[in-house]
Amino acid sequence: MRIHFIAIGGSAMHNLAIALHQKGYEVTGSDDTIFEPSKSRLERYELLPNQFGWFADKITSDLDAVILGMHAKKDNEELLKAQELGVKIYSYPEFLYEQSKNKTRVVIGGSHGKTTITSMILHVLHYHDKEVDYMVGAQLEGFDTMVHLTEENDFIILEGDEYLSSPIDRRPKFHLYQPNIALISGIEWDHINVFPTFDNYVDQFRIFIESIVNGGALVYNEEDSEVRKMAELTENPIRKFPYFTPVYRIEQGETLLNTPEGEMPVEVFGAHNLSNLAGAKWICQHMGIDEDDFYEAIASFKGASKRLEKIVEHNNTVAFKDFAHSPSKVRATTKAVKEQYKDRKVVACLELHTYSSLDALFLKEYEGALNTADEAVVFYSPDAVKIKQLEEVSAAQIETAFNRDDLIIYTKPKDFKEYLAQKDFDNSVLLLMSSGNYGGLDFDEVKKWVIRE
Repeated sequence: MRIHFIAIGGSAMHNLAIALHQKGYEVTGSDDTIFEPSKSRLERYELLPNQFGWFADKITSDLDAVILGMHAKKDNEELLKAQELGVKIYSYPEFLYEQSKNKTRVVIGGSHGKTTITSMILHVLHYHDKEVDYMVGAQLEGFDTMVHLTEENDFIILEGDEYLSSPIDRRPKFHLYQPNIALISGIEWDHINVFPTFDNYVDQFRIFIESIVNGGALVYNEEDSEVRKMAELTENPIRKFPYFTPVYRIEQGETLLNTPEGEMPVEVFGAHNLSNLAGAKWICQHMGIDEDDFYEAIASFKGASKRLEKIVEHNNTVAFKDFAHSPSKVRATTKAVKEQYKDRKVVACLELHTYSSLDALFLKEYEGALNTADEAVVFYSPDAVKIKQLEEVSAAQIETAFNRDDLIIYTKPKDFKEYLAQKDFDNSVLLLMSSGNYGGLDFDEVKKWVIRE
């Protein structure tokens, strides 16, 4: 098959391009710019476009399909040419469904925890040499790509994102997968630029539950009131499997999880991660992995990339980076780190980077989110606010929203870097939370500042 990608450089798009190349498809693509690591990875597989930009002559009638990325615009000349020629156009999730409609589809949904749960499941299956197709939102240790597709595997595991599918398909991605087995980890209002009210956002998950095939299974977090209510009220004829945070305790910085065989040390920590583990266990059991085998494998799971990822540890100092940006995830992650390292000073740094977090009306959702940190820092770029065409946000608004008098606020990358460079991190934990990079922060430099002797 001949497939052309419009906006091939995206995190998900370039991984799908590589997966199809590995499957034997003829793959081409375009983009107006491509950043690392996408650029190097596409180059390694000889899929990097010869030049950046959009070129209508790349679209020909002998293409089997065009896959349209979210980064492209509705008036993209390649898209217009494909429409003119009548070439089949797929969004990313539509194409994944086409590739998996004869498989058992396992879809992991929720406002937070999707990547971690999907990663846990894949780690356990990989540990026990169980081959599956998959799409996950982070690079995993032991896996070459974030997307893997075959003809022969029976199962496919899909991270079910609720964001829109493409510039011409405004349906949330996870509405298109029609899962046989689904999981919802929790619901907290997000993507307010697309879902302007909480009720509108919640409706997307209701539709997701209704999309589960008849006789399918829903695994859900019963500790989340919205999820529990939705699961109980659905009239879809499916089987339901609630889960909750397992019993655990922390001893000398180590998390010990209660199991039927007694206490077991695990690498991940925090109530939210152990809740994720409970959900992953249910999914693995549906896929033929028994409880004992799950625990044996999960003991060695160290986490997904940028999900409480330890970047450096030296003597009594440690630093983590985390993708946390929504209020509940920031709150849960900060609390988890303080619980794990209760005898150390926790310095929590949050970058407000997404549309939601930079929205003046949404800011109030962050009240108390950093309260468990001993020192709290918020970084945001006024330039990012302008680029996103949002109302200007002031430092005073942020301080009021977080409701913390000693909150430290930076708006210039240079000032934030100087703060980190001059900080004494002895007997401390540095927690860097962002879906961005603090205006170009070099994490190798951060490592040097943290372990400075």
